[in-house]
Amino acid sequence: MPDKTISVRIDGELVSAHEGETILEASRANGKYIPTLCYLKGLSAVGACRVCLVELSGSGRLLPACTTPVQEGMSIRTNSARLTLYRRMAAELLLVERNHVCSSCVSNGHCELQSLAQSLGVTHARYAYNNPRLPVDMTHPRFVLDHNRCILCTRCVRVCAELEGANVWEVASRGVSSRIVTDMNEEWGDAGNCTGCGKCVQACPTGALAEKGFAVHEMVKRSETVTHLATQRSGSR
Repeated sequence: MPDKTISVRIDGELVSAHEGETILEASRANGKYIPTLCYLKGLSAVGACRVCLVELSGSGRLLPACTTPVQEGMSIRTNSARLTLYRRMAAELLLVERNHVCSSCVSNGHCELQSLAQSLGVTHARYAYNNPRLPVDMTHPRFVLDHNRCILCTRCVRVCAELEGANVWEVASRGVSSRIVTDMNEEWGDAGNCTGCGKCVQACPTGALAEKGFAVHEMVKRSETVTHLATQRSGSR
């Protein structure tokens, strides 16, 4: 049965969308840019980073574009002074939560958080830095986990569960104490379920997960390979 086509208005332009699509999917299909961090095509959407917030006519709330389905007659705004303010705030809060020192990060120049901050004009953070002293797990023979760079987007959790089927990663604790952990909070090198496939490393938007042997500026992530694998598995184009 063919998908039902509906009409929505995005930034004043009347466009067609498919019933069941999210605002983000419909916007991108029609050439409208909405920034994201936790979203990765091919994985389930969780709306964790709140960077993709959009305005919906008739509603005072800001809605996450990656998890909100389109409906007939919606009027959506993807870019405004209000949205830019909130997106900058979200980026700044992510930067101060951990120790994102770009000059010494293996993903410097290839980091999605860094690129987002630059695109939003974030040159400094208005909030106090938490400066937590977090460990670096180097026990895996091929990869490194640096909690200081993690933004808790859970892309590693989802790609490991949904594509690799290993379920190695999970989020432990709550709030500012939340950490990405392997198996039952064991060191990565002791995680018996880990297949060493590296999908989590490629899905990671920052330098939190990296491959050993790369110096600063060298760790280039190829998240499109994750999307390709996911679309091939689902049979979609």
